[in-house]
Amino acid sequence: MKLRDKVVIITGASSGIGKALAIEFARRGANLVLAARQYVTLCEIAQTLQVEYAIKALAVQCDVAIEEDCATLIKQAKLTFGKIDVLVNNAGVSMRALFKDAELQVLKTIMDVNFWGTVYCTKYALPAITETRGSIVGVSSIAGYKGLPGRSGYSASKFAVNGFLDALRVENLRTGVHIMVACPGFTSSNIRNTALNKNGKPQGESTMNEGKMMTAEQVAIIIANGIENRDRTLIMTLQGKLTVFLSKLWPVFLDKQVFKVFAREKDALLK
Repeated sequence: MKLRDKVVIITGASSGIGKALAIEFARRGANLVLAARQYVTLCEIAQTLQVEYAIKALAVQCDVAIEEDCATLIKQAKLTFGKIDVLVNNAGVSMRALFKDAELQVLKTIMDVNFWGTVYCTKYALPAITETRGSIVGVSSIAGYKGLPGRSGYSASKFAVNGFLDALRVENLRTGVHIMVACPGFTSSNIRNTALNKNGKPQGESTMNEGKMMTAEQVAIIIANGIENRDRTLIMTLQGKLTVFLSKLWPVFLDKQVFKVFAREKDALLK
């Protein structure tokens, strides 16, 4: 499936991977529905892409943790373009706190955005995507295959997203709907800067070396190619593929290696 003239909804489109996806899809000729809480930023992105790539782009203010916002997003997309070809569930929030220290509201917030946001948008978009035999994409994480220390809520939300989309894939084996799970490695974006600390406040400065990570633009190209090829799962890095492999064959060894990696991060939570 080529993306030219397709209608693509992207949640969390105001920054990071979401913004990079918007640019990449526009470059390939897709018309866009951009969703995020930051409406002014969305409008600026939409206007720029319309001028630069001669596509149509609609900005919709949307908090995916609110079911009504998700319903409105899908309704506006359908009213504006008459169809929906692709839904990219990209909106997400992370955390950085040991479970013993974190307020429970932190985990609830993460589940509301990462998991329920994906469920809400998918629920309302599925009938339209079934009509076009289009694609539903979940931007997940290697944390959805291996629980990461200090990210218990984030890992739980991504495990949930993976399981939800896997079940949805089986349900739609005969409908023509394409379901894809995309798992970037550590990506240089603002998700770590906005990661919630134990009190539910953004942590601010990233604790990892951003220079050694994938760029959001690299992730966007891989996801766009995956949609066009109707791939099933995208594990984007060698580290990610090795993690998935080891989690099945040598889980105890992997536990120790993950501990070592996170014990070396700046201001490490593990001692």
